[in-house]
Amino acid sequence: MNKKKFQTFFDCGFSKIRAGILSNDNQNEAFYSESEFFTNHSNLESKIQKIIASFEKDTNEYIDNVNLVLDSSKMLSIGISIFKKHDGSEIKKANIQFLVQEAKQQILKHYANYNIAHIIINNYKIDGVDYSYLPDKISSHFISLDILFICLPIDLVLYFKNIFSRSNISINQIICSSYAKSISYKDNLNFNGHVSFIDIGFNRTSIISYLNDKILSFDVLPIGGNNITKDIAKVLNLNLEEAENLKLYFDKDLKYLKSKKISLDLIQQIIFARIEEILELCTKSIKLNLTMLNQPKMILIGDGSKIFDNKFKEKIFLTNDIDLLEETTEDICQSAAKLASGLNKQEVIIIPKKSLKKGFFEKLFHIFQ
Repeated sequence: MNKKKFQTFFDCGFSKIRAGILSNDNQNEAFYSESEFFTNHSNLESKIQKIIASFEKDTNEYIDNVNLVLDSSKMLSIGISIFKKHDGSEIKKANIQFLVQEAKQQILKHYANYNIAHIIINNYKIDGVDYSYLPDKISSHFISLDILFICLPIDLVLYFKNIFSRSNISINQIICSSYAKSISYKDNLNFNGHVSFIDIGFNRTSIISYLNDKILSFDVLPIGGNNITKDIAKVLNLNLEEAENLKLYFDKDLKYLKSKKISLDLIQQIIFARIEEILELCTKSIKLNLTMLNQPKMILIGDGSKIFDNKFKEKIFLTNDIDLLEETTEDICQSAAKLASGLNKQEVIIIPKKSLKKGFFEKLFHIFQ
């Protein structure tokens, strides 16, 4: 069988599907698609099939596997420190694999309802000395790893696996969308020091904080852009579809506001009161997780943040350095592709079971490849 020329990424959000199919040989050859906004999931499968058919027509290539990109209000990040005495010889990759596998088994045992999406080695402590990356040709008597696991609910993963399976499509890798985007944007924009990405989705907000190349914390709040829509609907006695449109275009279609006899000031009060609440919760999470005096720069991403234009910053009564980063379907898919390619040296890349023809540890994952 000929090697596939393209790889496909499906970002399956709660209110929108975004997808991209990217050439393995030519980075400029790619096709992107996204669905309309939706809250009714009854025809979700047909939306996905429509995008698949479009990609197959564009590329003249049959799609039999995809990379699944997900987020959830029930995501978990779990930190584990694990150590092992060593015999004083040079540390081999197998020594690190053994420790990661031991930590992974603990996660699988205690969090059986979750799927491990990412395994990130945040720190190596070798004979009492900390390293961000595993040094070459170093000997030791004691090794300790600080590992962060990012996990998605297994029922959510199985839900989408079943949808694609009915189209005879298997899942290659599972990627956490907000994590993939944050690390890609951080690298692309050369952010140094403390920076936190606030990804406001439909029904959740993810907070990912970094210090230079190190991820410090990953937290999820069960509140998002849909809460703003519900506030507007309740106060103005509108249905959710009308409220969603009003939320997105309140400063762009003043004729609509006038026709409905809706005050622009009232809309702004409703929207920014809820945004301020979300950002306050994010700030508390950052303070709790980082325990530092100076708060990091905050970057807002995600569909739920689109109503927060940089020109409205003075409306939000927070002292943090906050900016909005607008993103496209291309940005999202490229971020997932970058992470899937294994360019992040801190991450253990999980290999799909179908491709396994290696030894015991290699069957589970490979490191920094």
